Amino acid sequence: QVQLVESGGGLVQAGGSLRLSCAASGRTFSSYPMGWFRQAPGKERDIVAAINRSGSNTYYADYVKGRFTISRDNAKNTVYLQMNSLKPEDTAVYYCAAGRAYYDGIYYARDRYGYWGQGTQVTVSS
Repeated sequence: QVQLVESGGGLVQAGGSLRLSCAASGRTFSSYPMGWFRQAPGKERDIVAAINRSGSNTYYADYVKGRFTISRDNAKNTVYLQMNSLKPEDTAVYYCAAGRAYYDGIYYARDRYGYWGQGTQVTVSS
């Protein structure tokens, strides 16, 4: 099992940047494909970005492509989401998630992720 704790959220003006971090417990972090999701009030929890176990392959939703970057440091048991050129519509609770251990690819669907953090609020003012 893995436990996930997000940090780095906050209030930022449109056009600004934030970096989210997700720290994982345990010594097998590198076994898990990881993802970032977000959920705005009254909306579904949607994928933002995902990364494979080694960090060599990434995926971005169209609405963040070119603005957000997902990365991971397996030595630090941490996955990051660098968010640039933030827009008010990026306002949401952001969650990191871990998929099935030892899967070599990337998961796109929410139900493929079995472990979730508690979320961190990101608010972008106009």
